[in-house]
Amino acid sequence: MAESDVKVLGSWPSPFVMRARIALHLKSVKREYIEENLLESKSELLLKSNPVYKKVPVLIHGEKPIYESLIIVQYIDEFWSSAPSIPPSDAYERANSRFWAAYVDDKWFPALRGVLVAESEDAKKATIAQVEEGLLLLEEEFRKLSKGKAFFGGDNIGYLDITIGCFLVWIEVIEKFSEIKLLNEAKTPCLLEWADSFSSHAAVKDVLPEADKLAEFGVKLRAKFLKARATSK
Repeated sequence: MAESDVKVLGSWPSPFVMRARIALHLKSVKREYIEENLLESKSELLLKSNPVYKKVPVLIHGEKPIYESLIIVQYIDEFWSSAPSIPPSDAYERANSRFWAAYVDDKWFPALRGVLVAESEDAKKATIAQVEEGLLLLEEEFRKLSKGKAFFGGDNIGYLDITIGCFLVWIEVIEKFSEIKLLNEAKTPCLLEWADSFSSHAAVKDVLPEADKLAEFGVKLRAKFLKARATSK
């Protein structure tokens, strides 16, 4: 199957789309990227390709769609199996990485998103506390998994690096809106150094959006979310 048969349906601000794009970059896979403007409407191609969830990212490989960002990352690693490998080779470390990936998506990210759309100062403080608690856990896990090297995956970007790293610019945006430093030398020195290494990696730097541009999008996203919440009351 030719690499030219690879398409990614995505939206530039989405951290989940960034995962698929970074994984493809790592594997040097040629692909067509198709931008979706999700603040306005969803394209016919997206609705046809992902009729269940109707969301990005979707990887289309030889006319076959694959959904959900971490499933897509795993598919990319398995289909283009040449180095570099994305998940750990050790079975326990691989299972542990999947556990922390689930934690990030199911618990930590909803708190991060909650900061952006919080309606009261008390609600914002509560979600910020959850985000900070999660970062402390990830700081500890990084120390264990990295074994003194630059990435969660050791010498090279791996599964958890992609999983967590896609949120780095959103963290910058939340820091700007909240006037706090979530990643800092005092509490998360390892994650702070890792963030620089990850963001400057050749497979990553052209995928991550500019913080100011993402902040502008964040303002629009917050307004849309609050309007929808008010309408539903």
